[in-house]
Amino acid sequence: MHIDVHGARIYAYTGGKAFDAAKPTVIFIHGVLCDHSVWALQSRYMANHGWNVLAIDLPGHCKSTGKAPQSVQEAADFIARLMDAAGLRKAALVGHSWGSLIAMQAAAQLGERISHLVLVGTAFPMKVSPALLDAAVKSPEQAIRMINVFSRATLSPPNGAGSWVFGAGMALGRRVLTSNSDVNLLYTGFKACDSYDGGDAAMAALACPVLFALGSEDQMTPAKAAKSLIDAARCAGKRVRVMQLPSGHNQMTEAPDETLFAIRDFLAQSPENIPV
Repeated sequence: MHIDVHGARIYAYTGGKAFDAAKPTVIFIHGVLCDHSVWALQSRYMANHGWNVLAIDLPGHCKSTGKAPQSVQEAADFIARLMDAAGLRKAALVGHSWGSLIAMQAAAQLGERISHLVLVGTAFPMKVSPALLDAAVKSPEQAIRMINVFSRATLSPPNGAGSWVFGAGMALGRRVLTSNSDVNLLYTGFKACDSYDGGDAAMAALACPVLFALGSEDQMTPAKAAKSLIDAARCAGKRVRVMQLPSGHNQMTEAPDETLFAIRDFLAQSPENIPV
């Protein structure tokens, strides 16, 4: 489906189900040079098990029009506008990598309007190497290859019927990059991650429980790189759950079932029943 958000036509994959205001809603937010398709298994399952699903293409990405966000803050403001445009009083947010920073910042700003927050493959600070930022500008193809080498822990997912996740990742990156001729989505997304400094403040401002779903073999955002966020959340008395997934940085395809079950089981719990 498409949702008009301040003049931009935003694409949201719903898992093939019609939007039903009586159901709870989960919004899936992708990372740099990705789109809604990275959540294929997780979004379809949730849509068929009692949830409204909005797996979005961020503005200026693939099927969505509008200006591509230049910062985490801009993207978080967009999530608030998206919820308003969709008539959502409340939703759960699930974000991967850059999307995890967006989800976290949006949850901090939206307070009680967010029921649950899931951060997949997150880190703070989420610094990007100068070499990768430089390659994103001067040699995007090389940068996409670097990303896929370092972010993959396996060449084929366990339930992927032999699909080649490295090749699929390369193809997705190229497709997303060419979907916007005005903005280098690779550089812009990485620069937004590298520049974001609001993690600790966001954790302190959360009004919802948070799940950290971290890849045990993740080289892009190693599990230990989320420690400052986890500590900040716990110090602020937030309800926190931490899970290690048997994957690299592409948790949704390298550990599809484990990622799905982690999200499913966390969202199934009432916030007040998740221990501090």
